[in-house]
Amino acid sequence: MKQKTASTKSKNSHLTSASLSAEQKLLLYRNLTRAMTLDRLMVRLLQAGSLLGFYHDSGISAAAGVAAGSFLRQEDIMFPHSRGHGIGHMISKGINVASYVAEHMGREAGCCKGRSSYHWSYPDDHVHGFSGNVGAGFGLSVGWGLAARNKRSGQIVMSCSGDGSYGNGRSHEAMLMTSIWKLPVIFWCEANGMVQHTNIDQLFPGPDISALAAGYGMPSMIVDGEDLFACGEAALAAIAHTRAGKGPFFVECKTRRAGGHAVGLPNLEGTALRDQELMQEWRATGDPLKRASERLIAEGLLTLAQAEQIQADADKEGAEMVAFSEASPRALPSIEELEAAVYAD
Repeated sequence: MKQKTASTKSKNSHLTSASLSAEQKLLLYRNLTRAMTLDRLMVRLLQAGSLLGFYHDSGISAAAGVAAGSFLRQEDIMFPHSRGHGIGHMISKGINVASYVAEHMGREAGCCKGRSSYHWSYPDDHVHGFSGNVGAGFGLSVGWGLAARNKRSGQIVMSCSGDGSYGNGRSHEAMLMTSIWKLPVIFWCEANGMVQHTNIDQLFPGPDISALAAGYGMPSMIVDGEDLFACGEAALAAIAHTRAGKGPFFVECKTRRAGGHAVGLPNLEGTALRDQELMQEWRATGDPLKRASERLIAEGLLTLAQAEQIQADADKEGAEMVAFSEASPRALPSIEELEAAVYAD
């Protein structure tokens, strides 16, 4: 089977990308450094046996999630994508994810008291839980978008998911309803070309998932999902469009999944091992942090010493999160607590 490759050509429909200021570029760069540092840290923790359950790393696709969260307001609603377990999305929105690392480690200090492994809930930050059910956020995005419109709260909804989720019927219901009612919802598709062990070419008849949007009268944009600043510009433009009351918008960030579906699983397409030399090439050429730092240095917005300090700060942040988690006792719920969470009196 042929391997999916990321498109580096951006396309748009009825929307012009917003320009990024120097401050916004540096914000994106800091957030991406933090996100990719934590992503690598989580992989190491899993390999060391310190995490419960699985970890589905972001790898070179982390830029899209960082851009999705970086320009939202605290009161905006977000449904993060499952890849990278939403860590990059949430830290970019301003959420302290130390308790989420603790959740992965099965500790009482976890955001769900260590009971859920990698499911999250940060209601005070308007991130309302996660489900292993692919596409579960679509219907909830409609509900929160309707509430925001009816209350005239000024909130928007950032609904993030992968390309595979658009084979789910709820995605079509959500796009239809948000378009008819002009709800403030952004459909943010992080299209990495793979759905577990299946190439998206086997599941979708065309090259662009965002083509679905036209059927619902929804404007859309396609960007290179490994270009941090292209993703940031798309996020700014989509947020401005949606917050202005113009209805939903669809952004497709084309990236690639160089690793397996989850850390530790064989990197398969169907039953065949994917081309490992090609995967290494993608990692080398598609690293969004390397691309972003080279551009910022070329533009005179970043020095090598500043980049090293940003990386050191991210390393320190990750170490502090692990220390916070390890200082908390392991979650050992009693039988009574487990039964109370399942059965009603």
